[in-house]
Order: sequence, then C-alpha cells, then structure tokens
Amino acid sequence: MEFNVRQLAADAGTFLSRAVQFTEEKFGQAEKTELDAHLETLLIRAESTKHWTEKIMKQTEVVLQPNPNVRMEGFLYEKLDKKVPTRANNHELLGECLIDSGHEFGPGTAYGSALIKCGETEKLLGSAEKEFIHSSAINFLTPFRNFIEGDFKTISKERKLLQNKRLDLDAAKNRMKKARVADARSAAETELRIAQSEFDRQAEITRLLLEGIGSTHAHHLHCLNDFVDAQAAYYGQCYQYMVNLQKQLGSFPSTFSNNNQPASSSSASVSVPSAPPAASLPAPPPSQASPALNELRSTSGTRKARVLYDYDAAGSSELSLLADEVITVSSVPGMDSDWLMGQRGNQKGKVPITYLELLN
Repeated sequence: MEFNVRQLAADAGTFLSRAVQFTEEKFGQAEKTELDAHLETLLIRAESTKHWTEKIMKQTEVVLQPNPNVRMEGFLYEKLDKKVPTRANNHELLGECLIDSGHEFGPGTAYGSALIKCGETEKLLGSAEKEFIHSSAINFLTPFRNFIEGDFKTISKERKLLQNKRLDLDAAKNRMKKARVADARSAAETELRIAQSEFDRQAEITRLLLEGIGSTHAHHLHCLNDFVDAQAAYYGQCYQYMVNLQKQLGSFPSTFSNNNQPASSSSASVSVPSAPPAASLPAPPPSQASPALNELRSTSGTRKARVLYDYDAAGSSELSLLADEVITVSSVPGMDSDWLMGQRGNQKGKVPITYLELLN
C-alpha cells in the first residue's frame, strides 16, 4: 500500500512538472528542446500519410457504395462484429424486374424475349459488381485501414511518449539552471543525464517507426495496383456483357406489331432499338467474313455453323438456338442479309448471322 502511494505521488509529481514546463513554453518563459530536422521531416510525412490514407479510404468507400445509409449499416455491423446480411444490389433488382416483366409479356414474343435477355445481363452486371467490391475491400481498403488502426496508432503512442520525455528533459534543464548549492546541483546533473538518455532512446525508437512509413508507401502502391487491376477486369467484363447484349438485341427485326408479329400483318407497329453501328462493336469472327458468306449466298449449297449464344425465336418463322450446338445453314434468295435459314433435324427457321460461326 505504501509503495502504491509513493508511486502515485511520483506520477503526480511528474505530471505536474510536465504541465508547468508545457505552460511556461507556451508563454515563452522556458526554452524548448527542438527535434532534429530529419525527425521533424519524418513526423510531417507520417501525418500526411495518415491524412491522405483516410481521405482515399473514405472516397473509395463512396465509389464502391454510393448509398450512405448502406455504408453506415455496414459500419455498424462491423463494430458489432456481425456479418452484413446479403442482399441484391441495384443491377440485380433491375434484372429480376426485367425478367419478371418479360415472362409476363411472354418469352416467345420479341419484347418479352428482349426484356428477359436484358434482365439476365443486368444480373450478370450485379454479380460482377459484387465481386469487384469484395475484391477491392480485401486487397485495397483493408490494408489501408490496418495502417490507420495499427501502425499509425503505434506511431502516435510513441510520439506522445517522445513529447513527454522532451518535457522531462527541458524541466531537468531548468532545474539544473536554478540549482545553486552543490548537493542540489549534483542531483540536478544526475537527473539531467537520465532525462537526456531517456529522451535520446525514445527519439531513436520513434525515428525507426517513422522510417517504416517508406515501407507502408511501397505496400500501398502494391494495393493500388491490385485495385486498378480489379477495376480494369470489372469494367472489361461489364463491357463484354453489354456487347453481347447489343448483338442479341440487334438480331431482332426492326419493327413489330402490337401482337409482336411482323409489321406487315398490322398497320400499328412498335420500333425496337437496333444495335449501335458496327464500328462500336468488336469485329465479327473470321468465319463470318464476306468471302465465306458470299460463297454461301452465291450457291444453293449448305454449310455447318456453330451457335455462339442462346437465341429464343421471336416467332414461328424463326429457329431457337442453343450455344455451342452445330446446325446446318443456307441462304434463301430475297432474305434479309442479317439472316440465314437454319435447320436442325426436321426443325427449320430463320437464324441471325451474328449468333453463328460458319465452319469449314
């Protein structure tokens, strides 16, 4: 009990000494030991790293999840150490809506089939977005957060300890100046040597930690490369999904009547948007180049073709297709240049050229 009282008294005395020294420095009544220029530079770089790491994290979170309410919910679940509930994102919700409406209008109709295809693509976009967010959180945000909550907290703790050791050193210097009698001066000199030694030791510890910021920058650079790679893969995947969807929608006839039959059967018609100009799409496979196609159209012969994508027939004159199956195709005089006549066993009907790869 006596030891505890003594320790408390010593701690109180140290705290009071530091407070007095700090106050006198603020009012210009006491000298202050300045840190060396290299250490000051390291401290400034550490503060700058913390500041910009926090800003980059915050803005990245906004990009990955623009909804502030969802971000707050994720933060609360993280603090409570609970798993965030899985929910459909906006692309997936739109996809489900489009698919449901397509089934309502009829998957055998042009509009219904187009809605379903758009919905399936939106769900693929949603899935790709989830994977991108998950990858970015693990490979980019987590290392940044670990620095703020780990390494920088340690640096802050040691920096605060260095500040206390500096106050102790300057307080000891002041007592040394005020000592008049030999015994007091001898005790002040001993106290000053101890304070100087502890300050130098703490300055070295702090310096070593601060120099580690260079390694932090190198690690964060690696994480930044991972983030850029994830973005490139995500946007490339989304682009490919949309190009495939454009091809599928572009294969539909340009106009349909209200009951989704060719416009010639009714005067009222609805326009279906066609795919963008060919210049905005990847070049067709070599097997679809004009020589092979021209040869097929100039003869009454047939060719084998591999199906590239699933296709749902929009009417009784068309043939539904399954990806990777091989069918027989031929050219019919007067038929639209974007279509061929396809045959699978006894089944026969028009098929879009963009869904096919002519085989040798």
